[in-house]
Amino acid sequence: MGANESVPIDSTVEMHHYYSKFMRECPSGQLSLHEFKKLLGLQGLDPQGDLYIKRVFDIFDLNQDGFIDFLEFIAAINLVIRGKIDQKLKWYFKLYDADGNGCIDKKELLSIFTAIQAINGYTSMTAEEFTNMIFQKIDVNNDGELTLEEFISGVERDEDLMELITKSFDLSNVLKVIQNGRRHSI
Repeated sequence: MGANESVPIDSTVEMHHYYSKFMRECPSGQLSLHEFKKLLGLQGLDPQGDLYIKRVFDIFDLNQDGFIDFLEFIAAINLVIRGKIDQKLKWYFKLYDADGNGCIDKKELLSIFTAIQAINGYTSMTAEEFTNMIFQKIDVNNDGELTLEEFISGVERDEDLMELITKSFDLSNVLKVIQNGRRHSI
């Protein structure tokens, strides 16, 4: 295995460490959306920010039961911290594809990027500029929609775009908070 390849969380010590932190933060073993927001210090967001956090939560909630359990939590950490770039791009695509139809349209991308800006405060360009640039660069057949293939190949062949997407949608800060626990006790 090369140095940059994905390494799953497999040591018993590391697993126990995550488990004890997860159970300390979430004694029921089931993290609700409300607890997820509280854990990340993201209560009281505007509606766009709330929408984004709900999308992230829903994608981490693999069995769609309305809670993130420990296995889903570990899967999320593995993806965000150790996932290969194509795994992350598939995850980002799922995040943007709000209606789940397998394509991202401009409205979906604009909506999610606006929400992300509300949380991250990332403002080197407006949500409209970002959305137009993405479509201009990677909507190869100009149909106003991006398929998963268009999205992944478009982002992978454009280093600037890859950097922008990775920085804009980086969730490792979110997971660092989860990993390290809240900075203050409640």
